[in-house]
Amino acid sequence: MLKMNNVTVRYPGTEQAALSDLTVTLNTGEFVCVLGKSGAGKSTFIRCINGLQRPESGEVILGERQVTGAGDEELRKIRREVGMIFQHFNLIPRLSVRQNVLTGMFGYRPSVKNLLGLFSDEEKERADRVLRNVGLEEMASRRVENLSGGQKQRVGIARALVQNPSVLLGDEPVASLDPGTADYVFRLLQEMHERMDLLTIINVHDVDLAKRYATRILALKEGKLIFDGNPLDFDGGMFEETYGSRQVSAPGME
Repeated sequence: MLKMNNVTVRYPGTEQAALSDLTVTLNTGEFVCVLGKSGAGKSTFIRCINGLQRPESGEVILGERQVTGAGDEELRKIRREVGMIFQHFNLIPRLSVRQNVLTGMFGYRPSVKNLLGLFSDEEKERADRVLRNVGLEEMASRRVENLSGGQKQRVGIARALVQNPSVLLGDEPVASLDPGTADYVFRLLQEMHERMDLLTIINVHDVDLAKRYATRILALKEGKLIFDGNPLDFDGGMFEETYGSRQVSAPGME
């Protein structure tokens, strides 16, 4: 369970809060998509969950752990439970697929072993199991720089899952992918979400993807939570309120 109570974030030199008095409770088993224009506060919301951004006021509680105010060692433990998938992959191009996935275990290991890149056979087998789950087992030895965008994002998903998280976060993980690949990645995320019984929270611009896969939608506008509910209830009026324009349907979709 994740609780955010009256969370406000304000960046230096800005008048408008990035998040304003935000309160929400999210539960294990929910697949949550967060909608909103660029600058609405989606990334700040995600960063508050894993402690990358400290609120000006309010509290963030993950399970039984207080994220706000946690020291470095406590944050290290918290981040073991939180897998993160990035828009631009954040992979190491010259390393292999397996080596990139293994970096997801760094939070559990001594720093010296991470620095030297020393992994046990058990850890390598664990990485290979996750690669099988995302359909990349045969590419384990391939350098990441030689992969397509969709394949790189699957490596990013595998890296997040290998740490066996209870919460999976995604900050616009399909924004740089074509529509077909984006849909495939979301189907994979949904499959992993159900298999591992996660709380999954994904920032996304594509409303159709959110309504297709989410069990719950949050919408942010100027740092404020303006919608929290069933995807079916996110109608044209809510779209216009969230994005400031009407939703345009594809031909034959009206």
